[in-house]
Amino acid sequence: MPRYGLFLLLSGLIAAQEPAQVTSGGAVIEVNFGPGKFDVGRDAVLVWVSNAANAVSEYFGRFPVQHARLMVRPSQGRSGVSHGTTFGGSRAFTRISVGQSTTEKQLDDDWMMTHEFIHMGFPDVSGESDEHHWMEEGMATYIEPIARVQIGRMTNERVWGDFARDMPQGLPRAGDQGLDRTPTWGRTYWGGAIFWLLADVRIREATHNQKGLQDAMRGILEAGGNITEDWTVERVVEVGDRATSTTVLADLYNQMKATAVHTDLDDLWRRLGVQVKNGAVTFDDRAPLAEIRKAITAKQRAGRQFQFTDTQNAAGRIEDRQAQRDG
Repeated sequence: MPRYGLFLLLSGLIAAQEPAQVTSGGAVIEVNFGPGKFDVGRDAVLVWVSNAANAVSEYFGRFPVQHARLMVRPSQGRSGVSHGTTFGGSRAFTRISVGQSTTEKQLDDDWMMTHEFIHMGFPDVSGESDEHHWMEEGMATYIEPIARVQIGRMTNERVWGDFARDMPQGLPRAGDQGLDRTPTWGRTYWGGAIFWLLADVRIREATHNQKGLQDAMRGILEAGGNITEDWTVERVVEVGDRATSTTVLADLYNQMKATAVHTDLDDLWRRLGVQVKNGAVTFDDRAPLAEIRKAITAKQRAGRQFQFTDTQNAAGRIEDRQAQRDG
């Protein structure tokens, strides 16, 4: 065979990864692949996508949109998951890269796919100025491990240990002007996560632990607030507060939007009963807010049902399909 013909044949084999469908929480996710391959095989990548989708479906009671698109781009010569981005518009779309030499363990430990799918369950509040981008990123940063623990993909010890380790990055520093006016990396991701953690705790305190942030998020979604919609922050907090019959979100937003509010995280961990010593996490179930800590990560009331057919991986149904990619 001529060299040019052999090159075309090999190029075709590299690019010949057919699209697939993953179903979860009443939704269909169209999975497309960029040119390249994965050492773990395509099926392992689809199970990883399905696990992330099922975690999000569990938290929100259903998958946030009925139809979503995902582009998985193999990264030749690399390992791990990177460059996740989610877009709204007329149809929810996530783009993410997976290294060619990524292992199944790396896929099992990954947080990014779940984080990106969580973005689909919240309206676009950033606008052109990105003034409220912290609210979107903080929400996904806070909810991601909770969603994963609710389907058994993480331990409670790891969730709270990671929070205790990472949330100090979100505390205000000199010159801070509040969450709306301080668009640093730490304040956007971990400052936003502190906001949502405080909201979760305060909603549960106000409702005697009968409701939490998960109820507010489900209320926002059921009112149509997913990534394909543009909402004002005022509408988000109003709808979320209505779902919990509190004013926690509005009060907290007014306190933190334009003022550097310092949160005593050490005291919060103590009241929640989270103890970290030499990297080991233990829980004090006699702590004042121990029941709230337990409720935050517990599986909540069922929303729309979704089916697991791969019980070993808690994965939803995976279907190959012969179809051309959307443009």
